[in-house]
Amino acid sequence: MTTALIDLRPATPEDCDALADIHSTAWLGAYRGLLNGVELQRLVSRRTAPWWRAALSRGVQIKLLQVADEPAGYATFGTCRIRDLASEGEIYELYLKPEYQGLGFGRSLFESVRAELAARNLSGLAVQVLSDNDPACTFYKALGGKFAAKSWYRSAGKRMGLSVYTWPALT
Repeated sequence: MTTALIDLRPATPEDCDALADIHSTAWLGAYRGLLNGVELQRLVSRRTAPWWRAALSRGVQIKLLQVADEPAGYATFGTCRIRDLASEGEIYELYLKPEYQGLGFGRSLFESVRAELAARNLSGLAVQVLSDNDPACTFYKALGGKFAAKSWYRSAGKRMGLSVYTWPALT
């Protein structure tokens, strides 16, 4: 047990049930009304605890946010997968349970991951976000993200925009 209110640490196999719960709760809150309901349920139902265990065993970098010893959010991150960007690091996912949003915990998780990427000598940072997800776009802009590119995502036959935000290297 920690005495700190916020604990940011690498996820372990023991966290996989919590990661599945955070993912389900956060995705249903973030994408209900943006993605086709059946498709959203399909995407959420795939991310069970065994899926998370397999991700960890493949070496996926996952940072867990705990608030007062309760799992509240996570981020996955690593080398940037977006071609033609100067950014070398990328946050693939950053999600918090809805009750922890808007309280500064997302910023803490973001900054912790950004510092970890910089410590790995990955210069700059990129994030892709569904363009219609106004709260997420607002969040990344408030963190200083600059719109850098637009790409596309197909969900249930519908073409949806993805906005790419970038940050310069930490100095």
